[in-house]
Amino acid sequence: MYQQPNYNGKISVNGIGGDIDIYYDAIGVPHIQAETQNDAYIALGFVHAQDRLWQMEVLRRIASGKLSELFGEETIEVDRFFKSLCIEEAAAKTIINLDTTSKEYMLTKAYLLGVNEYIKNGKTPVEFHLLGLEKEKYELKDVYNVFGYMAFSFAIAHKTDPMLSALKSRLGDVYLRDLPIGIDSLKTAILGVSSRQNIENISTSITTVLDDLSVPLFIGSNAWVVGPTKTASGKVIFENDPHIGFSQPSVWYQAHLKTPNYESYGFHLGLTPFPMLAHNRDYAFGITMFENDDVDFYEETENPQNSEEYLYKGESIPYTITEKTILVKDADPIHIKVKKTLHGPIVNSVISEMENTKPISMDWLYTSSENKLLKASYGMSHATSLYDFKNYVSMIHAPGLNIMYGDSKGNIAWWAAAKLMEHTAEVNPKFILNGSDGIQDQLISVDFSKNPQAVNPKSNFVYSANNQSFAVFEDEGEKVRKGYYGYYLPEDRGKRIIELLTPKNDITREDMMQMTLDINSSTAHVFLNYFPLKELSSNSNKNIAEAARILISWKGDFPKESIAATIYMKLIYVYLKETLQDEMGVVLFESFLNTPIQKRTVKHLIENETSIWWDNINTLTVEETRKEIVTSSFLNTISVLEEQLGKDIYNWNWGSVHSLEHKHPMGQVPLLRTFLNVGPFENNGSNEVLNCMGYTIDSTGVYKTSSGPSTRRVIDFSDIENSKAILPTGQSGNPFSKHYKDQSQKYLNGEFLPMLLNKKEIESSENHLMLLPK
Repeated sequence: MYQQPNYNGKISVNGIGGDIDIYYDAIGVPHIQAETQNDAYIALGFVHAQDRLWQMEVLRRIASGKLSELFGEETIEVDRFFKSLCIEEAAAKTIINLDTTSKEYMLTKAYLLGVNEYIKNGKTPVEFHLLGLEKEKYELKDVYNVFGYMAFSFAIAHKTDPMLSALKSRLGDVYLRDLPIGIDSLKTAILGVSSRQNIENISTSITTVLDDLSVPLFIGSNAWVVGPTKTASGKVIFENDPHIGFSQPSVWYQAHLKTPNYESYGFHLGLTPFPMLAHNRDYAFGITMFENDDVDFYEETENPQNSEEYLYKGESIPYTITEKTILVKDADPIHIKVKKTLHGPIVNSVISEMENTKPISMDWLYTSSENKLLKASYGMSHATSLYDFKNYVSMIHAPGLNIMYGDSKGNIAWWAAAKLMEHTAEVNPKFILNGSDGIQDQLISVDFSKNPQAVNPKSNFVYSANNQSFAVFEDEGEKVRKGYYGYYLPEDRGKRIIELLTPKNDITREDMMQMTLDINSSTAHVFLNYFPLKELSSNSNKNIAEAARILISWKGDFPKESIAATIYMKLIYVYLKETLQDEMGVVLFESFLNTPIQKRTVKHLIENETSIWWDNINTLTVEETRKEIVTSSFLNTISVLEEQLGKDIYNWNWGSVHSLEHKHPMGQVPLLRTFLNVGPFENNGSNEVLNCMGYTIDSTGVYKTSSGPSTRRVIDFSDIENSKAILPTGQSGNPFSKHYKDQSQKYLNGEFLPMLLNKKEIESSENHLMLLPK
């Protein structure tokens, strides 16, 4: 078929110095064999574009605020917001200062040459035809736009800080002390009551913008690396499954590069030459999200005599104002002004319904600090030793990543990679800060040696599951254990990893693969212990009694056949609603549900019998207790489930409410949905189990999986040629390719596929594409 990628044949390409052999394996992964790295990276750009050009196009447009050129008026607010982040300006500043003789620069240019060679001579993706879009040449700034998108997608503060500030303004410290947010100081200023509606609007508006994105956000992740003394083979085994929003095409593109002096089997983001996840015969690395706080919001004070100025330390300072244009398909262009203070851009000035509210600026480390991501990503895939690798890891400033490492020599390691900044002790950066007095600005940069990290620890394994981590270091002769502000997820997955790894000293690759599919909650029973289930199991209402009995006997797992899982998740929502919504109000409660603090609150709050949140402020003459609220929550849960799913409790299976659909940006068009989207499927798993199929809880009781393992990888250094991985849908982003969705059912079934390194196996493929010098 004309639209299919070319997996066989010969193609002449400009810029290469010799013939390049590309063998496509059974799942469409290109194995590139070239005489030089320059040729290998040209080939990588060419084949990456062949399978993922549409994905590249969308990704490069997000950070630069150019989605509306594709999708029209529906993405204007997204473009307005991203224009305000000034990612393009930061990229331009970085590019000017790059060393053009460096290997990372030259190989990136080679990769872009390959992408552009495909654009000139290759087939046009069907999406371009549907939108009437012309292909355009790609430049280095587009690579940095993808870095910017990636960095932004980690920045949980955009949803969380405005919500917490609104709560603080509305309720004061006494309520916030009972939430797991690390509020240990009363000195962080409470913004005035006049600002309350402003910051509530910021919270809901930014959440809406993020929900309208046409590409996935980075969410969480698991990783664990087991040392030689705990494996059956006496060799390191490495696991990583980054949790990212599901989409179609899948996030990662696999490619194997081999030259006489270099080899890498990597997983690449669209339009990025160097992999964020990779392995070879010597070492493996991967990522999880560190979840540190690298964004601060400041409420600025405008000069009352001049709206073009703001006040800082008693002085009037002119805004830096940049005029920008958003081109909109089938509509007139929109012209906006982006204002910047010394803290950063004013983000609410470009959200249309908030243009006349008090200005909020954003200080984001990604754009305000030196950007060495190109060098860091190059170096991690070209390192020659553990310590060489660590040196490149230390160059990552933002987004904050946990970098996981294991090698053939028996080393295992984990580093929290980020430029950490600390405020003075009086300031809690999880709230919108005072921008005018200068007191609450960031002041202290933390040396990388004081980041959380571990190399070859006594436990003989390292792990990361987005939970709070701590740095341990010597400070003036004393050992210090220090944590840093962040948006860490509950310890549920981390506890489960420890439970499964600690007792075993004969771990195999198969054990590691099975762990990635584990659907058991380590904390569900801790939560349920606070409900009077035995008492409720004798209730005269048949479904209430049966639901209680089902939960009493529940193992805490989430297979799609489970009835208990459905009851449990609805119970979580109703419990939170009955406990919090009366104080928060409907709007802030819904914003709260969209933050990681919600997940931490479930267990944290129920363990506090004297919390102020138990009392329902709408019942003025009654002071409710924890037991009354949890009992009421249980009874109302059953009533709501009967309305939603019917009176027969045995029809309340988890798969009927928990589904997964991999959505293409154009898949919302009814005629294109079945062609471009993959699914929907019923699926196992849940939030905060190892097989983490994430979703937002709300009043609907329908849990549409929005994020999960973007790949599952297990690398065994005792049998490196038989390491395994899986993608959620397929290797290709071309819907006419047989590899568009050929892994989707295998992924749901928990299967793994080989990551081939053996030359003989690779060259036995029936699909052989040759690139020849033109």
